[in-house]
Amino acid sequence: MTISNNNNTNNNDTNELINEENLPAADNGLIESDPRIEDMITAGVHLGHRASKLHPRMEPLVVGLKNTTHVIDLKSTVQYLDEALSFIGQLKKEGKNLILVCTKPPLRFLVKQIAEDLALSYVIERWLGGTFTNFPVIRSRVKYYLDLRQKKDSGELEKYTKKEKAQFEKELADLERKFAGIANMEKLPEAVFVCDIVRDKLVLKEAKEKGIKTIGLVDTNADPLAVDFFIPANDDAITSVRYILERVKEVILNNKS
Repeated sequence: MTISNNNNTNNNDTNELINEENLPAADNGLIESDPRIEDMITAGVHLGHRASKLHPRMEPLVVGLKNTTHVIDLKSTVQYLDEALSFIGQLKKEGKNLILVCTKPPLRFLVKQIAEDLALSYVIERWLGGTFTNFPVIRSRVKYYLDLRQKKDSGELEKYTKKEKAQFEKELADLERKFAGIANMEKLPEAVFVCDIVRDKLVLKEAKEKGIKTIGLVDTNADPLAVDFFIPANDDAITSVRYILERVKEVILNNKS
């Protein structure tokens, strides 16, 4: 079983392959002694999906079963996480933009908190088709939302009737839910980090079409070739996603342009 080296190939290019025996190993003892592995175990990063949901390309990155759940090789996670973090660090050094995407309800608050801490754009509600591929239209709606919010904050809406104000409030709430996370995204980002590449596959499709680099958590049910930089990890547990995002946060804070 083989998988592609995402840093050297495009998503659809499977000519350059990594053999299973060339996946992250601990020959020099450095990875096995890496304290991050113990932290990852505590966070549940290694726990994948049920055996019946295994994606064939994830097979080399699985080391066994725990009950009926596949266990991810954390040595692989260490290597691929480091590669993704190196890319993100360079991205921030160059002053380029990254957007976080996670529409999975249990993880929304976590992703929003991390994004706001880093002043990153984010999407935690349903992905709006065309956010990347029809950006000018999306941006016009964002500008309308910002204008309406400014009118509310300035008291300009007070001149309207009670019924009209209620309608504006309802519209503003809907716009807030859709566009608050990308209100400051004035141009397309250079990269997108997706927490669940199966759930949010449309994001990856649009990113590929616009030449935006993709980084994603890849659980045992997902295809690692779907993103440019994949991180083998549990994408369901809050503790696991928090662990990965905290590493992303550290790198961004340490590499601001």
